[in-house]
Amino acid sequence: MEPKLSIVIPAYNEERRIGRSLESICDYMKGSGPYELIVVDDGSSDSTAGVVREAMEKHPAISILQNNVNKGKGYSVRRGVLSSRGRFVLMSDADLSTPIEEIEKLHKELGEGYDISIGSRAVSGSMILKRQTWYRQLMGKTFNKFVQVFAVWGINDTQCGFKLFNGYAARAIFSMQKIDRFAFDAEALYLAKRMGFSIKEVPVVWVNSPDSKVSILNDSPQMLKDLLMVRFYHFRPMQERALNPLYPKEA
Repeated sequence: MEPKLSIVIPAYNEERRIGRSLESICDYMKGSGPYELIVVDDGSSDSTAGVVREAMEKHPAISILQNNVNKGKGYSVRRGVLSSRGRFVLMSDADLSTPIEEIEKLHKELGEGYDISIGSRAVSGSMILKRQTWYRQLMGKTFNKFVQVFAVWGINDTQCGFKLFNGYAARAIFSMQKIDRFAFDAEALYLAKRMGFSIKEVPVVWVNSPDSKVSILNDSPQMLKDLLMVRFYHFRPMQERALNPLYPKEA
């Protein structure tokens, strides 16, 4: 039976957290119907894959894809999404900074007719239980200003790692997505708008993780460079969603 929901989790050196996160997700999903939980191990040098395989013995819905070397969060999410089969696809961080229960808010918006609903820390109603350091907050706000100019106008928080897609939209977008590292969220939403998919920004609960993989010094220049490359990669006209006869209107 095909899953109703596919959950894609990119993971890099997450041996300390991934086991708890997988248990939380599987406990939440009990009785909700068929689902799949795809972990993409991005060339971890620790025991992330071993922890996931232990969880697989207990939970058949879990599977793992492994990158032989570290290729980036964008690459890993793309690989997971393109291997997914669900009617809906959830992208979530390995640390569950946004608790899995928040999917109910996102799913409600897809039920109202949106193609994509994204968790946001920057709209009214969001609840940040533990904030980032002031310099990470500043970096995020600065990056979002660049996102507004160069990629996606009108979205307050493109970088929250909790996003729910109509399955068709997810696979259509990520089949064209190219950026392998942290600016991939902005690229995916840029593609979504270009392809005519509707997006709803949803306030969510969020807890900062002190073990963030984003380095202020090393990753910020690359994120800006990747953001500037978005339009270069996608300068050609795109076929809009409405022109595709396979689009599942009832979703």
